[in-house]
Formats: sequence, structure tokens, C-alpha cells
Amino acid sequence: MQTHLADDIRKSEQGREAEQILRSCVHCGFCNATCPTYQLLSDELDGPRGRIYLIKQVLEGSLPTRKTQIHLDRCLTCRSCETTCPSGVRYGRLLDIGRSLIEKKVERGHLDRLARTSLRLIFPYRRRVRPLIELGRKLLPLLPAGLRRKVPHRTNPVEAWPEPRHSRAMLLLHGCVQPAAAPQIDLAAARVLDRLGISLVQPANGGCCGALSYHLGETDEALNFMRRNIDAWWPRIDAGAEAIVITASGCGVLIKDYGELLKCDRDYADKARRVSAMSKDVAEVLFDLDRSAIKTKGLVAFHSPCTLQHGQKINGVVEKILSDAGLILCQIENSYLCCGSAGTYSILQKSLSERLLAEKIKALEKGRPDWIATANIGCLLSIQSATEIPVRHWIELLDE
Repeated sequence: MQTHLADDIRKSEQGREAEQILRSCVHCGFCNATCPTYQLLSDELDGPRGRIYLIKQVLEGSLPTRKTQIHLDRCLTCRSCETTCPSGVRYGRLLDIGRSLIEKKVERGHLDRLARTSLRLIFPYRRRVRPLIELGRKLLPLLPAGLRRKVPHRTNPVEAWPEPRHSRAMLLLHGCVQPAAAPQIDLAAARVLDRLGISLVQPANGGCCGALSYHLGETDEALNFMRRNIDAWWPRIDAGAEAIVITASGCGVLIKDYGELLKCDRDYADKARRVSAMSKDVAEVLFDLDRSAIKTKGLVAFHSPCTLQHGQKINGVVEKILSDAGLILCQIENSYLCCGSAGTYSILQKSLSERLLAEKIKALEKGRPDWIATANIGCLLSIQSATEIPVRHWIELLDE
């Protein structure tokens, strides 16, 4: 693709990166075939190729409009198009650059700004999320049915974290929403790894990975969350921790990009590269261990989150772990498609999200599984709100 970027943009680090990405696109349109929003809306501007053209126009000096912003807002950032693209176009990164630029040029309406600001002020902070969840649970009988199903299910009392007792130690991303909504997930990961000879350590002061702010176009805020995590992990890394374990694939895909996103920060560039290299989804850790002692049974429908299969390119790993443990996996139709959760998407793009979720639920329920399993807290909460089948993080199925 030929480009003629505006001078001020072309000379910036973001501009040079965007130009390189644009020039790798050959207009083939294969991406639209696997784009969830294009399949729903049949609008070229609601598919990856159309959005690439919109971003290109802005980078070349055209003034973006609210309409431009709407088409970019509708993108799930599922990156299914990247899996499909024969040219290896880094669409997700281009979208982030485009959104960040347009966010500075197009003023949002009052309600839109209020919604986005509220999300940024609440969800990245465990101490703010937890009271809201508890309040929702107390008010459950008074809530409308639709809203009642969206309140995270009450979890069992959390048992004591396994005491560090092994020579092998790994760090855990503590995160924000997941510890408040489903603390049993990280506990299950710690217990399973403890049985397999690894101590999982929770460093103090860690928190949100930065993904929520980053995908809402608040890049500086996101980078500060990243620096905070690096500072929290660094003493343990220096002490010999061998990996950073992540149980939410939506966080994992961003943390593996810390090195790229902080490459221009003189104080953090080297540390960020090391953090990214050390970061592993819990499935990657388990896959390399002797798991023969872990046995269970049942029928499970596994929903592979977009951030796992398209973002991190981890395909078939969780399925292999579950099969080896004795579980039978259902075949899922169109398993590459997004469930519609996509971080804050289910809140900001409610109608499109619900249409995608309805299709995903049909596919997951078709085999009548005992459980639906997934690898990301956002997907888990969204799917849980629309089905009577128990929904769990897959690591919990191994901690029986």
C-alpha cells in the first residue's frame, strides 16, 4: 500500500511504525472473511481493510470525524484478521496508533466521555471493583433479570495460598478485575503449580496490566500501569524468579508487548524487554511440566479467547492439557470468532456484543457439556451471564 504520511506524523516513532504496517497491506480483503463486525454489519468500514484506509487517511493529514471514530470503536481488537492475513499485517498495533491519534482530534459526547472515564477510574483498581461487586450481590433480588445475570457469581471462600516451598518460583500478575470477581482462579493456578513443584508468588503493589486504558486510547496512563508492575516485579526477578505467570489471556497479550511499548523509555526499556520475555500464560507453563498426576473427567466446551488464539498465538495447548487430564472436549463451530466481551466492548458496544455472545453461546451449548471453560476473565463473566451451564477458568478444572 502506498503512503504519503503528513510530515509531523511521518517523523514520529508512531508514524514510522504505522507507515511500515500500512505498506505491508496488499488490499486483499481476506481479513474481512474472519472479522466478526464485518460479518454482522456487512460494511467495508466495519472490517479491517476499511478501518486501515480510515487510519491511513488520518495519518496522511485528513481530519477525522465522529464517524471515523465510530468505525474504529466498533472494532473488537480480536485480531482474528491477523491470523487470517497472508501478509502479516500488524493490524492490532495500527489500530492502537490510529485510536490514540483520533482520540486527541475528535471530541466525544458527554455521555461517552463519562462512560469511558468511569471505566478507567473503577475497573483497573481492585479496591474499587470489589465493593461494587459485593453491592451487586447484596442487591441481586432487586435487580432486573438482565442485569442480575451480569453480576459475577459468588465464589466459594478462598482457601489459604500455598506456602512457598519449592526451589522453582514464579511470579503472578495479580491484576484488577479478576482477583475481585473470581479470586479462585489464581488460587487454582497456585495449587496446581504447587502440586507440580513450582511456587507461585504474589508480589505486593502489582495491579492492572494497563490494557483497559491502552485500548481506550489513554496511552500515557497505560504506560504508567506498566511501569508500576515492572517496579513491583523487579526485586523478585533479581532474586531469581524464572517467569511471570498470567491467568488472564487479555492481560498476557499486552504484557508480552511491554518491551515494544516501552522501548523509547530510557529508564524502563531494558526491564520491559526482560519482563516480556519472561511472561507466560499459565498454559505455556503447564505444557512443559509432567502432568501425569493430574486426572479428572467430564465433558467440556472450551472457548479459546481471541487474546489467546489470535493475540498470543497459543493454539491447541489448553486443549491438549485438558485432554491429557482425562476431559473430553466438544467440537466448537466457528471457534475463531469472538464472544463479544473484548474488555470494555460489552459495555460500550452493548448491542453488537450481545449479538456476538448469542452466537457464541449457541456454539458452546450445542454439545451439552458439563462445563464451559475459557482462559480470560472477561470472556468468563460475559459467557456466564448468558448460560445456565457452569462457566469456569480451565485451570480450575484441574484443581479438583
